[in-house]
Amino acid sequence: MDSLFKQRMEQLLVNEYDQYVQSLETPLFQGLRISPRKQEIEITKGLLPFLEEPSKFARNTWYIHGQYGLHHAHLQGLFYLQEPSAGSAVELLDVQPNDIVLDLCAAPGSKSTQILDRLEGGFLVANEIDAKRAQVLLSNMERMGAENFMVTNMDSPTLCKQLKNCFDKILVDAPCSGEGMMKKHEAAIEQWSYDNVLLCAARQKEILQQAWLALKPGGSLVYSTCTYAKEENEENVAWLLETFKDAKQVAMDVTWGREGIPTEGMDATKVRRIFPMDGGEGHFAARFEKIKSEEQSTSSFTFCKEEKLDKTIQAFLNEQTDQAFTHYYLEKNQDSTFVYGMNAPFIKLKKGKVLRQGVFVGELLKGRFEPAHAFYLCKTIAKHALTKTETTIEQMDDFFHGQQLSLNAPKGYRALCLNGIPYGFGKSSQSRITNKLPKGLRLKPNSHVMATGGMNE
Repeated sequence: MDSLFKQRMEQLLVNEYDQYVQSLETPLFQGLRISPRKQEIEITKGLLPFLEEPSKFARNTWYIHGQYGLHHAHLQGLFYLQEPSAGSAVELLDVQPNDIVLDLCAAPGSKSTQILDRLEGGFLVANEIDAKRAQVLLSNMERMGAENFMVTNMDSPTLCKQLKNCFDKILVDAPCSGEGMMKKHEAAIEQWSYDNVLLCAARQKEILQQAWLALKPGGSLVYSTCTYAKEENEENVAWLLETFKDAKQVAMDVTWGREGIPTEGMDATKVRRIFPMDGGEGHFAARFEKIKSEEQSTSSFTFCKEEKLDKTIQAFLNEQTDQAFTHYYLEKNQDSTFVYGMNAPFIKLKKGKVLRQGVFVGELLKGRFEPAHAFYLCKTIAKHALTKTETTIEQMDDFFHGQQLSLNAPKGYRALCLNGIPYGFGKSSQSRITNKLPKGLRLKPNSHVMATGGMNE
């Protein structure tokens, strides 16, 4: 451990420093958040006998011990593996069902999918500047059944300058020096330096400056990190309050964690810090409100033109579900058309890369329609599919290893399910179902789908 880091933590924690050092030798706090999107919380909870005590940091979250990435309910998008204290920031954001929300630094998706669990008629823009991490974000959004969303891959100025005053809520879970991640990633210890702390603090200011432009007057912004450094936490809160005269710090009505470090220009009682001694690996969060004024006004999105569906697409949807989407977007190419659907209008951006908006329904080819894996993972299909075909856990395991299923089912594309919840799809010829799982999602030969729990990775 770097001697300067040790000295800084001693000054920060004083009498609790020895407890902190001891915590570095204990197992990592592990957590699991159940999503209500595809089925009721209590039903999913009954499938998970390994849940321990509930987390105090976020609703529908429990402590766990073990590896459950191959549990069938995880593959079905019924829960997300998330360190318990990491859920605190979204709780503080207080997302309402019809909010328009921006998660500006969103990968790998734990907080974005947590936000989606709160939305009904609202919309989420989840942005990630790193291209590889943005793909991971998209994959997690699809697995968790996202519908009214957009995943973008661009820097914050490109996104926020064209969406000024558009969002009711914004989360900035900023890239940081990662001092709270030292137990999880050895690189966080090896790469720590004071220069990096200052570099992160400067970059966080740049991101916050852009995020503030995109926030509606009267809207709320939560700024969070997974580091202990005052320069990246309280000092950035003070900077934001000094820089934006329409910014107001908001008190947090929670009992978990602890108050911040007294710092000139901000109220340390209105932020929350979490240390390992508090039951989480490490987190900081502050909440702000953008004060309304007569000069300010909200902005509106520019929407894409509504398009009529081809009869082949419509026929496929009528066969698959009794509740189709209300809006569609068609991306026409030379030989085919990609189809996307959701229950909100499609937003048009002038600049930047959009990886996905809405559910990827599938591809219209010459005279036929080829559905997409993401379509069978979305919330609408989980609740309203007409082609559900129940399988065993053994058949689910075969499917994730790319095998065909010997299973009697009506001809056509079928939503393959376990306990009524889809995990993928195949094409039935009555006695056999052809596997349609993308190759990149197939399991390694020595990995197997778990029915209840264990260490099977």
